Order: sequence, then C-alpha cells, then structure tokens
Amino acid sequence: MKIAQLLSGTSIAITNQEQQFIENHSTKVSINSLSEQDQWLAQNLVRKGIYTISNDSRTLIKNINETNT
Repeated sequence: MKIAQLLSGTSIAITNQEQQFIENHSTKVSINSLSEQDQWLAQNLVRKGIYTISNDSRTLIKNINETNT
C-alpha cells in the first residue's frame, strides 16, 4: 500500500447490493420496515461501519463520513 493511500484514508469494499441499499435509504431507516434481505444487507453495512444502530435498537443511522464509498 502506498503512503498516499494511507493518508487519504481507507476505502471500504461494498457489493452492488449494498451500494443500492445505501442509495435507496435515507440517513435514518426503521429496521422493522426492512425486508429480510435488506436486514441482512443492513447488518453487513453495520459491520463495515457505514451504518450504526440507535440506542433503541430500532433505527439504522448512516454515518455521515462514510457516504463517499
């Protein structure tokens, strides 16, 4: 890895389905309103740090600094 890549930050690899999920959902998403497939995608995006789960465990919140993936 080059020093310029390290300084610019790390990029996160996402699938096409995950990219569509990010584009189709706003900054706050109710977990209960998601289909089973979308819940699976959301779980992966939480693991990757693109979304976080709110304190009430019912809402996904998009991390603002991760929208350029």
